[in-house]
Amino acid sequence: MNNKVMIMSFDSESKAFQAFSEIKSIHNNGKIKGEQMAVLKHVPNHVLEPVDFIDFTGRDKTAKGSLIGMLVGILAGPLGILLGWFTGSLIGGYGDTKEIKGALSIFEETINLIPEGATGAILIAEEEKIGHVNDIVVDKLGGEIIRLDKEQVEEEIEVALETEKEAGETAKIKWNKRKEK
Repeated sequence: MNNKVMIMSFDSESKAFQAFSEIKSIHNNGKIKGEQMAVLKHVPNHVLEPVDFIDFTGRDKTAKGSLIGMLVGILAGPLGILLGWFTGSLIGGYGDTKEIKGALSIFEETINLIPEGATGAILIAEEEKIGHVNDIVVDKLGGEIIRLDKEQVEEEIEVALETEKEAGETAKIKWNKRKEK
């Protein structure tokens, strides 16, 4: 078993909450080993807003500071806005645009699977077998699910945070040079 980040979407908010409840039950029954889970609402301006959150490990009491919180923060932060929804000269000002865009695959998949106005969920867990979560999400509730390796997600978050920092530094330099003219 290895840790997976599972991104789920549903055709109604009530189904996202039902999945949240039922997945907590299969964690409590030992069918999966949950780490964290959140119900997310995709509100206007490409922001995923945590509506409910649980840390199965008991370490975090809120989404802030969790892996899910970091993922949501990057999507809503300057890098997510810059690369996901601005185009042209703004993005062209950064040298490694290809590398930056490549690092956003997890973020783009999340936004694409949970479109604006929709409610979905993210679960980080170890699964003994795929069937337990699929039984709830796909078979019972008619939702969609994608699974990503947790390690890969953590690496992409690390790259995104570093890229965001570098982009901010580059923007400050360019802004200050503009002022000098």
